[in-house]
Amino acid sequence: MVKFSELFSPKDMTEGTPWKRIVEFSLPMLIGNIAQQFYNTADSIIVGKYVGDNALAAVGSASPILNLLLVLFVGIATGAGIMVAQYFGAKDREKLSHTIGVCISLTAIASLIIMVIGPLVTRPLLSFLNTPASIIDWCADYLVIYYVGIAGFAYYNILAGVLRGLGDSISALGFLLIATILNVFLDLWFVAGLGMGVPGVALATIIAQGISAVLCIIKLARMNSTFDFNLKMLVPAKEYSMKLIKLGLPSGFTQAIFSIAMIVVQSLTNSFGEMVIACNVIVMRVDGFAMMPNFTFGNAMTTYAGQNIGAKKMDRVDKGTKDGTMIAVGVSTVITILILIFGKYLMGVFTDTAELVDLSMHMMRILAVGYIAMAVTQSLSGVMRGAGDTMTPMWISLITTVILRVPVAYGIAYLTRSAAYPTGRPESTFISLLVSWTLGAIVTTVFFKRGKWRNKGFAGHD
Repeated sequence: MVKFSELFSPKDMTEGTPWKRIVEFSLPMLIGNIAQQFYNTADSIIVGKYVGDNALAAVGSASPILNLLLVLFVGIATGAGIMVAQYFGAKDREKLSHTIGVCISLTAIASLIIMVIGPLVTRPLLSFLNTPASIIDWCADYLVIYYVGIAGFAYYNILAGVLRGLGDSISALGFLLIATILNVFLDLWFVAGLGMGVPGVALATIIAQGISAVLCIIKLARMNSTFDFNLKMLVPAKEYSMKLIKLGLPSGFTQAIFSIAMIVVQSLTNSFGEMVIACNVIVMRVDGFAMMPNFTFGNAMTTYAGQNIGAKKMDRVDKGTKDGTMIAVGVSTVITILILIFGKYLMGVFTDTAELVDLSMHMMRILAVGYIAMAVTQSLSGVMRGAGDTMTPMWISLITTVILRVPVAYGIAYLTRSAAYPTGRPESTFISLLVSWTLGAIVTTVFFKRGKWRNKGFAGHD
């Protein structure tokens, strides 16, 4: 019988049946991703119900800009997860300790940069995106509060990534559940109780994230049987800092490209008016649930591949890749079918406007098949990243999200202009997303089979 304390300890994924190890590791992450999505969705539900559809549109319009300025943390988190997994798999305590220390130090530096830059560029970016005057003040207030309190978000996401790299997805889940419950309570108190509106949502989020970050730090400080946690390890040594940046930069750059593409497409979405903006928010919130198994198994495959490559067990990597991808596709297919059947009820949670619910469901049907394609992309990309090959997924993302998606979205909009739709049909943004996802799955599969990622492992070689 497994002891309760063992659930919250690092997991060695280099032993045991591959699919069982992947599922054991993925389930807490999947539950955590559900909580994370609920965490994000609660903001939209509460402002939509208690403030109105324009407030809902404001929160959604702020998201692309928010994501753009968070790319520093995406890069740190990705590099950290790969290094932690490989050094843990190789049983290299010293390098594991230095890696975790560098993560903490670089996160502090990145947080300060965002706290300064974020508030300065917020309103100019919103104006550049043609954000409607009716929601621009709410958008700006939301973003400024979020950036000032960015450290909580940064430390939770990066330290939770470190815990997962160690094979401990249970602790990260527990801290996220605490933050989610607190976030919903604070949302209701600040927005419905105190009437703070959109700024109240941002304030609730940064408080909840800050508490989850503190819990992660406390957990890591107590894991002295696995690595050393002291001031010496917090010094950002050049060797580890450069390796983390080298591994994480492509993923951060990928996220930046994706965010820029989203911003460009958001500008097109804004031209369709508040109704379509609000529709886009609702679809993207439900989209988050549909995409959960994909991101979950992608992250799981990164840790699984990293640990096994660090332990030089390529046969387990191959078996685990097949098992993990099949499970991801199966789960994604089931969730997609459920959303198609019950999606309308989900849309109704966000708004009481029947026209908005119907429009949102129409757009969701366009995206449906793409989620299954993304299951393949995320699983195979996860393995490549776990091996240390973060460049290939970056180039694939560049091709599909910028070179393909943006021109397709604007091209369809241009070709469908009419008296009824002077700026084109709003379906253009969703069709372009489906095309991008489908091509991404095909290209990722081709590059994965070429196998260059197999020679990228570094644990034990540096």
